[in-house]
Amino acid sequence: MTTHIGLIGGGNITETHARAARGIADVEIAAVFGANAEKVGRLCREYGGKPYGNFEEFLAHRPMELVAIGSPSGLHAEQGIAAAGRGLHVLTEKPIDITVERADALIADTRKAGVQLGVFFQDRCKPDILSVKNAVDAGALGKPILADARVKWYRAPTYYGNSRWRGTWALDGGGALINQAVHTLDLMLWIFGEVKAVQATCKTALHAIEAEDTLLAMLEFANGALGVLQAATSVFPGYPRRLELTGSEGTLILEHDRLLAGELKNPSADLLKRSEADKNPSSSSPTISDARGHQAVLEDFLHAIRKNTKPRCDGQEGRRSLVLVQAIYEACRTKKRVNLEVIENR
Repeated sequence: MTTHIGLIGGGNITETHARAARGIADVEIAAVFGANAEKVGRLCREYGGKPYGNFEEFLAHRPMELVAIGSPSGLHAEQGIAAAGRGLHVLTEKPIDITVERADALIADTRKAGVQLGVFFQDRCKPDILSVKNAVDAGALGKPILADARVKWYRAPTYYGNSRWRGTWALDGGGALINQAVHTLDLMLWIFGEVKAVQATCKTALHAIEAEDTLLAMLEFANGALGVLQAATSVFPGYPRRLELTGSEGTLILEHDRLLAGELKNPSADLLKRSEADKNPSSSSPTISDARGHQAVLEDFLHAIRKNTKPRCDGQEGRRSLVLVQAIYEACRTKKRVNLEVIENR
């Protein structure tokens, strides 16, 4: 049975979605919507589908069972709600949106419409990251002590200068934290558990943008562990993302999405098998050359639709990192320790 997908956005990430869809035998790209007619037309010529510049006409296209949203972050909920209202399943790029209130509206409306909602946090599908998650869940680290995350990336001035939305509060929701480092925050929450409070500081050190390009945050996890996050698009030439997780029984280190080291008191032979995954070039380029992670998310989402099960990262899971992002930004603004319950209870 063929599933027909509509793509929303027309930019770099929409092309990644198109490549992911084309990699699945029983998926057909039905339509593509975007504001740039030239880009949308090229995508349709290369990957299939009917081009649309009118959103309502796009949503009315049939056959089409789901949409993949790759538009600016501040449009995710609005477009997802409109799609759900037409009975379409919704798979959106990260972050789920730029405010918790909008995310909650999207979650509520998709539930009301009886359609599936998923978020592209493709790192959850990567083999070594999955191995680390399973090891921590099994108690390999013992009592959690410290999470150290570094997203010290670089974006050229043109990355922001040639975009109407990147680095803006209205459509990007911020800068390096919500756009680039949100994947790493998602992993910290997914692997190490909930965060109860944060302190942070940030600045616009290099780029001519509204939001931050350099940020430091200290996290207090509910399980007693502490965490440190460095998030930047100002660090030339850009360095591999790194996540170090330490517990009473040892340390696990992920770099380039691969298990770099597993120094455990009681090591597992299965855990220490290195994957042969390609290096992630995101440290220096916004272009995603490898669509396998997105394809895995799409395959999982299709399974959830067909079997009426929960996607690997549904709307509620996607919301977790946004709550943390909002708390970190508030800590930056107020220069005070922020309790996440304050964000949740607004």
